[in-house]
Amino acid sequence: MPDTLTAPAAPAARPAHRDANVLRWVAAYTASMLGDTVFFLALAWAAVRHGSPAQAGLVMAVSAVPRALLMLGGGVIVDRLGPRRVVIGSDAVRCVAVLTVAALLWATDPGLWLLALLAVVFGTVDALFLPAVGALPPRITGRDQLARVQGMRGLAVRFASVVGAPLGGLAVATGGAAAAFACAGLLIALSVPLLVSVRTRPLPPPETGADAGSAGVAAPEGGSAWRELRAGLVYVRRHRILGPLMLAIALGDLGFAGPLSVGLALLADERGWGAFGMGWVLGGFGAGAGAAALLLTVRGRVPRAGYAVAGAIIPGAVAIGALAHAPGLPLAVGTALLVGLLAGLSGALCGALLQTQSDPAYLGRVTAVGGIVSLGVAPLGMPVSAAAIGLWGTGPVFAVSAAVCGLGGVVVLCAPALRRAELPG
Repeated sequence: MPDTLTAPAAPAARPAHRDANVLRWVAAYTASMLGDTVFFLALAWAAVRHGSPAQAGLVMAVSAVPRALLMLGGGVIVDRLGPRRVVIGSDAVRCVAVLTVAALLWATDPGLWLLALLAVVFGTVDALFLPAVGALPPRITGRDQLARVQGMRGLAVRFASVVGAPLGGLAVATGGAAAAFACAGLLIALSVPLLVSVRTRPLPPPETGADAGSAGVAAPEGGSAWRELRAGLVYVRRHRILGPLMLAIALGDLGFAGPLSVGLALLADERGWGAFGMGWVLGGFGAGAGAAALLLTVRGRVPRAGYAVAGAIIPGAVAIGALAHAPGLPLAVGTALLVGLLAGLSGALCGALLQTQSDPAYLGRVTAVGGIVSLGVAPLGMPVSAAAIGLWGTGPVFAVSAAVCGLGGVVVLCAPALRRAELPG
């Protein structure tokens, strides 16, 4: 059953960053992301306190399993029920689960099993929450504002990462894991009334660009959830824009994840920068990504979006390879800033293209496929990169990762429909 519609179908008259309805959604999303950041810090702290390092690692990883296995099904549910309803329900469940665990930790010492159960619940609900979050923006603003909304979403993520970690640390220092879980639950709870106040509207029919991209793809049909899931996968595979775009995203994330996670830690250790230097490099990346998000928020649209995606991915890949050869920490920080700027720009544009080129009936499933590509493919590069650096060093591995990432830009340039894709404006 679709969401209740309380707003007219006409495009938003005001830019998204001045639209009170969009700003309520951004505030809700920011509160939810802050809660997520504090939650994972609290989970890590509690797991380390209650078990061995190996057990703590298992607790931290266990939420990824239901998220990866169930996200495509979550996309089907989002398309059936509507993203607003699913987002509200998901945040409500996450809030109740986290506050319940906070109360149990305050009253007793239940052990690792409770933390593992909470991680599984969180991952299961995320399989619904993430597709719904991605499918909601086209229901709250016009198609021409989606790039701006992606920029605002990027700013929310950066704010949550900068503020959430020290906030969670303060909560742990004040009252232990129970206080940190309570803080996370209250932040997530704050998002629920804000989401309830967000007005949604019916999606417009696909525009010419989306029709051209989906030529030869069957219209959506009703039926079982399994049939709808398969139909969504076939839709993405046959779409002349979405198919190659998903491949470009997968290659970009696979090449990007290793160097900018475990690879960076090993590089900092190799160069003698230590944790302090690694923090500065990560800070440079975050500043670049934040600058890209701010640019899109203010500008609202980038012409020749397909070319712009390739034009950000390819030099960003070169910068990743150059990071391993930076002669000193200041230049490494500057290179990381450039990587963050280009990666943030390409990521936001890819998200906006996914939303504007998708048939409205498939938007939840398309978002779920994109989530699987980013959250399922990218982590595969981390252990491989770590093992490869142990064998061959940082320089060759960063170079190979850069080549894989750059292939994403080559895919964009080799797909005519994607290369010429434009955002509505």
